[in-house]
Amino acid sequence: MDEVIGSDQRHPAKYWHVLDDGRLQCDICPRDCKLHEGQRGACFVRGRAENRMVLTTYGRSSGFCIDPIEKKPLNHFYPGSSVFSFGTAGCNLACKFCQNWDISKSRDMDRLMDQASPQAIATASRAHGSKSVAFTYNDPVVFFEYALDAADACHELGLKTVAVTAGYMHDAPRREFYSKMDAANIDLKAFTEDFYVKLTGAHLQAILDTLAYVHHDTDCWLEITTLLIPGHNDSDKEVGELAHWVARELGPDVPLHFSAFHPDWKMSDVPPTPPATLTQARRIALDTGLHYVYTGNVHDVEGGTTRCPGCHHATVVRDWYDIRHYDLTAQGNCPKCGGRIAGRFEEFGKPFGPKRIPVLMQAHA
Repeated sequence: MDEVIGSDQRHPAKYWHVLDDGRLQCDICPRDCKLHEGQRGACFVRGRAENRMVLTTYGRSSGFCIDPIEKKPLNHFYPGSSVFSFGTAGCNLACKFCQNWDISKSRDMDRLMDQASPQAIATASRAHGSKSVAFTYNDPVVFFEYALDAADACHELGLKTVAVTAGYMHDAPRREFYSKMDAANIDLKAFTEDFYVKLTGAHLQAILDTLAYVHHDTDCWLEITTLLIPGHNDSDKEVGELAHWVARELGPDVPLHFSAFHPDWKMSDVPPTPPATLTQARRIALDTGLHYVYTGNVHDVEGGTTRCPGCHHATVVRDWYDIRHYDLTAQGNCPKCGGRIAGRFEEFGKPFGPKRIPVLMQAHA
């Protein structure tokens, strides 16, 4: 469908080429959208204007908030710290169960009322005392150029960067993107190709490739989240296969989060995930040898607790996003046995807590 792309929405985009028939192909992700003049890709925010690829949401956001880092979720990346979070609109997946569909599926660009340069984002984050900035709410793959410029601005001020993403992208942009990310939580939405094709419009192998690349070939800290949807990806067999793949291909120290689904978007007829399903999935994954397996979107103290793999001492006790007890050295060692907990740690002070604080960027303009 042709769409008018305004002159104020034409920030130059990377990773595209001209096809023999004159169309432009976007090379950010495996969707490989092929566009005539005036058309937008499947993500709706990358399009063709004046015979070049452009990003239509550069500098425009769906909102800014300060969150606990555990909300991303990242349990091993400076626990208790706050993260300055923002997103734009659009997504390169078509998940029928999307829990942020009002943002990721929005075609109403006028809803993006908050405007901020990369430098303004970094300055606001530092002013609010956040340790890091997260590119989240919708997938940063689709606002690639904005995210990378913001990452550069953050690093100039000594801030860390966090990507919350489905990991669906081509190799060349993936290498550039993760060279600028300090941590990532990547969704592994299921462990079958059938699920990915029918419920997300994507393919499983591309996500597995991203997970392996980030863990083995970058310094970016990695955690994984799987949203368990009753009747679709929550069988013991599939959970076991997923956990075995993580243990075999990534190793036991990559944290794995199992989150509870709630009915939304085009799957409002599917019931919410029973807490017992999360508990069972966690047990299966721990039995495969994974050291750090968590439950999410529920109150479950044991499911939120980080235990030392060596002596099983409860080093960090959480209830949802709330840290109730913290017992690690500044270097991330267990005080009981001296064993190292995988992750990124520092001297622990007062935790930020479970609150979420909206930020008006006009005050930082």
